[in-house]
Amino acid sequence: MKQSSSMLTRICAFILIFFTFLLYLVKHYTDGYLSFFQNPQSSQYTTLHNNNNNLSSILLPSLAPSPSPSALHTDHTNPLLFDPLPPPVQRTRGVIKLFGVVDDNGIMMDDFEVGEFDPHFVEEISTEELNKERSTRIRVRKFSMCPMTMADYIPCLDNVKERHCPKGGEKLNCLVPAPKGYRPPIPWPKSRSEVWFANVPHTRLVDDKRGQNLITRDKNKFRFPRGVEKYVNQISKMVPGIQFGVHTRVVLDIGCGVASFGAFLLSRNVTTLSIAPQVDQENQVQFALERGLPAMVATFTTRRLLYPSQAFDLIHCSRCMIDWIRDGGILLLEVNRMLRGGGYFAWATQPVHKHEKALQEQWKEMEDLAGRLCWELVAKEGYVDLKLCINHLPENGYGANISPWPLRIYNPPDRLQSIQMDAYKSKKELFKAEYKYWLDVLARYIRAFHWKKLKIRNVMDMRAGFGGFAAALVDLQIDCWVMNVVPVSGPNTLPVIFDRGFIGVMHDWCEPFDTYPRTYDLVHAAGLFTIERTKVSYYCFWRKFIDILFTPHHFRCKISSIMLEMDRILRPGGHAYIRDSLYIMDELQEIATAMGWQTRLRDTAEGPHASYRDLICEKRLLHT
Repeated sequence: MKQSSSMLTRICAFILIFFTFLLYLVKHYTDGYLSFFQNPQSSQYTTLHNNNNNLSSILLPSLAPSPSPSALHTDHTNPLLFDPLPPPVQRTRGVIKLFGVVDDNGIMMDDFEVGEFDPHFVEEISTEELNKERSTRIRVRKFSMCPMTMADYIPCLDNVKERHCPKGGEKLNCLVPAPKGYRPPIPWPKSRSEVWFANVPHTRLVDDKRGQNLITRDKNKFRFPRGVEKYVNQISKMVPGIQFGVHTRVVLDIGCGVASFGAFLLSRNVTTLSIAPQVDQENQVQFALERGLPAMVATFTTRRLLYPSQAFDLIHCSRCMIDWIRDGGILLLEVNRMLRGGGYFAWATQPVHKHEKALQEQWKEMEDLAGRLCWELVAKEGYVDLKLCINHLPENGYGANISPWPLRIYNPPDRLQSIQMDAYKSKKELFKAEYKYWLDVLARYIRAFHWKKLKIRNVMDMRAGFGGFAAALVDLQIDCWVMNVVPVSGPNTLPVIFDRGFIGVMHDWCEPFDTYPRTYDLVHAAGLFTIERTKVSYYCFWRKFIDILFTPHHFRCKISSIMLEMDRILRPGGHAYIRDSLYIMDELQEIATAMGWQTRLRDTAEGPHASYRDLICEKRLLHT
């Protein structure tokens, strides 16, 4: 029995060591392919074979950008294949002729030959084909401009279905143009009061809001004359506990109009996310973003919004044309989900008169629904031409225990421990370390690249983590707001971002983002492309191991699609800062150049031997 037990122990130990070694290989090489394949950077040649006998092979030196891991996939049906072996020696009239970087004695040469090269052949290779195979990245031809009819194109919403993102060949493969006469946006804070007509050439909202004096057209500009100071002061008077800028920091404004409510609350240190559906020719969200105000296209219907539970300190709805009592109050349940414990729901609507029986019944049912949700009606008042109702949620729930602003930026919230990630006790340390890291990086960016002269207002962080990038911008006094995007491919840190007093949304970067073109001044992506092109994880270790071993070409997202989406949402004159792995930088720079961006590749503070680089890009205004 003792011998049998000892043998079993040895077998178990051997199996454990074996699996540990395999796990190390998989985790160490998931950035592309395992070392069982020859590294393409070590090959002297890249060979393009063509199955058509009428075309000869093309030989290129390996000093060109390294091919992606998809190059190692052998598919004899495709015209572009990567051959990791040196080409055969070519003979010309009995004399051996070598193409390469070494001579007959193996000594490095300066004037090596690369063989015959037809530049027209490169131009004939389609962008789609290069992106699909990536077997040799000679050059990506310049992307063409989309038709002018796509100037306001939102890919997942410009269709007959409620929300349907293009698939396959329907995906965007061109550069969305700016409207005729487009001008650099008016800088903040002047943009809060006026924007160029040519940048948002739609007048329907002017007609719809004519009686409210919220937006007018004055020659080549739209102006926003009326503020809502009296309205906000009335809310503060009715509910002193609302404490704008202290207790109430993050607000959701539903059916925002031209976002005047959010524009005024900025002076009270409140960030208001304005949402509205995409209505033909109204472009409410586009006006808000052009003014430099946080906004996003979103429809308040039967689908859940992409914001976490207990996210907002106040949810506001003024003339938002929403039937709150339909389907048993399902939309109020969604409000209840998003509203933080101790938060408020403010509803302003047309006054209900005694002779309007149907409206009186609707109002009564609204009060009953609020009561069943355990909301407390703290104030109800009729003034001007509106009737305002403010309900207060009970102060319970995981998201209720947060620090007042601005302390909540720095104090790890309780919900940090609920984040599903490979850490538990160290989560608070990671939270603090991320903030310190971006504080140091951004301080260098501001000094080296003169950020305070760039007129940065609308910022997107495409992989936001805990929101450390946005927190550092606050401390460094950059007068901007940040849309913190949490990719679905990683842990859901969005509740922490809202608990810190910021706004954000979860998103799959394999799909377009729901916003209008030309809406952000700065787009920041740190480690995004390495993550998004990685194969989706599997529940089975062996399946993942075999999949990485034999199909290294299969990536989660297409890099060019993400880059084209960045171009769509970035304003002309705007900047993109990409910090990512060294092995992917050549491809990113190549695509950025093909989109017409000005690019600079720089070392990070860790020096030239670090495994990642900074790609700094500027989008130029292109014309059709």
